[in-house]
Amino acid sequence: MKFETMMLHSLFAACFALCVLVMGAMLRAQPVEQPASGSSVTTMLLDAPDSCVLPHDGVLCPPSTQVL
Repeated sequence: MKFETMMLHSLFAACFALCVLVMGAMLRAQPVEQPASGSSVTTMLLDAPDSCVLPHDGVLCPPSTQVL
């Protein structure tokens, strides 16, 4: 019984420490500056890939956009 209690206490301490570290990382996070090359929809569409980036299985990517 003593061993199980000690293991549960150490598991609780490890989980608590992990939660504190994750919460601290989320609270201290700084926003990332995006390049100011243009924020219009046209610029975003031109920067998008012109081919299907998913696996070439023929289900998600239409056959006309598959790159072999």
